Amino acid sequence: MELGLYSFAENTPDPLNGNALQSPAERLRDLIEEIELADQLGLAFYGLGEHHRPDYVASAPTTILAAAAARTKSIRLSTAVTVLSSEDPVRVYQQFATLDLISNGRAEIMAGRGSFIESFPLFGYKLDDYDDLFEEKLEMLLAIRKGGKIAWPGSQHTQPIPGLEIYPKPVQDPLPLWIAVGGTPNSVARAAYHGLPLMIAIIGGRPRQFVPLVELYRQTGAKVGHAASMLKLGVSGHGFIAEDSQAARDIAFPAHSAAMSRIGAERGWPPSTRAQFDAGATPEGAYYMGSPQEVIDKILMQHEWFGHDRFGLQLSVGTLPHDKVMKSIELYGTVVKPAIDKALGTTSPSV
Repeated sequence: MELGLYSFAENTPDPLNGNALQSPAERLRDLIEEIELADQLGLAFYGLGEHHRPDYVASAPTTILAAAAARTKSIRLSTAVTVLSSEDPVRVYQQFATLDLISNGRAEIMAGRGSFIESFPLFGYKLDDYDDLFEEKLEMLLAIRKGGKIAWPGSQHTQPIPGLEIYPKPVQDPLPLWIAVGGTPNSVARAAYHGLPLMIAIIGGRPRQFVPLVELYRQTGAKVGHAASMLKLGVSGHGFIAEDSQAARDIAFPAHSAAMSRIGAERGWPPSTRAQFDAGATPEGAYYMGSPQEVIDKILMQHEWFGHDRFGLQLSVGTLPHDKVMKSIELYGTVVKPAIDKALGTTSPSV
């Protein structure tokens, strides 16, 4: 199994440092250091989410990943996610092909519809077209990804391409493309229909409830004739690792609660509580908050349920002190990863 990290490049008041707020430049410097450490420890991938909000600094994630590419050697560099619905597929392909060249073949696209909606009015799209936008733009991106001269007829939400080549050409052929979902069956079936790897974000509730979605993905892919080797599966979730479970949860909770309560207020959810947080950190819960052994046990238990190929840990949800995040990455790479590799007989190969 591949183990990696992902981040939304949050930049919010740090409750463990007197609610201090970094400048965007300081936050990005810390982020690059975190990616560098993940690379040095042999983690397989790093994903960076696209957001257009004041509490995140990754509105242009490929630019940040390109900076990270110049300072890393082997870690794969992905978005988590690219909001394809409000993007131009031509520019998405060109940006990632360029990142692939800079990184010598380590770029990946992770496309999704997005759980935040700020990009839609920003780029002139209607939320009423939420699903149609993604479907049409995904079809266009897949056509571009095949290479050669692109004769795209256009659609309601995409422009025609009259038999033109798209440049530059990436190192990888084809450029890896994952579909990220939050649990919508139609999105899962879409990924399976196209034979694309699937990343399921599990950020609450009981992860075991996602087993039927995994079965839907594999069964649908098989029905349309895709080999099982094409149907790679990833699982991701919130987490934080410290030497012992109590320390991990005490460090992570204040920032996590502030972030989830802020988002919850926008969506009509009640404020996040410590009891909910601690329940999420139990073995059957969605959070990977605890000691290295607790995180190892949860990853392996979920692997028995899902049989997934990739696991992504989100560090962090809300701003935490940089030194504590770096320590968490260190424990992930030096304790959790070797234990998972040994238990599953893997060496975290690249996809």
